[in-house]
Amino acid sequence: MNEILILTTGGTIDKVYFDAKSHYEVGSSIVGSLLEQAEVKHPHKIVGVVQKDSLELTDEDRSKIRDVILDHPHRQIVITHGTDTITETAHTLSKLTGRTIVLTGSLAPARFAMTDAMFNIGMAIATVQAKTPGIYIVMNGTVFDAHLVHKDREQNAFIGD
Repeated sequence: MNEILILTTGGTIDKVYFDAKSHYEVGSSIVGSLLEQAEVKHPHKIVGVVQKDSLELTDEDRSKIRDVILDHPHRQIVITHGTDTITETAHTLSKLTGRTIVLTGSLAPARFAMTDAMFNIGMAIATVQAKTPGIYIVMNGTVFDAHLVHKDREQNAFIGD
């Protein structure tokens, strides 16, 4: 079984609510806890790259994500990411070949009782094992070619192009 490299970059999936401040901030990654809770037995390695809202990600951050991928021998990679700029990061990674890269996130923090986080991570883990090399975005119960999708903010959903 090939070990899956899971990179965390923050985004809504890792947001926590600070009552004293009355707003959300990206906290420490919850992905490892979610995988334990789901009893995922497939070998995986979790590496935190950055912990930011995706609107705050810079080109330098995206280059860092790419460099972390290049520094590891893994061919199956899942990246948790904020949904607002997930397609930009996918574009930055588009020149990487010979790997199956699946980006996913959530529309509600994973710490909420009602969230799509666990489902999306589960789909990403399955997709990275089933798809041929390429770059994909998994959201809203659909696997998208990363170059043929956009976020429709009015519908709060990802739509294929």
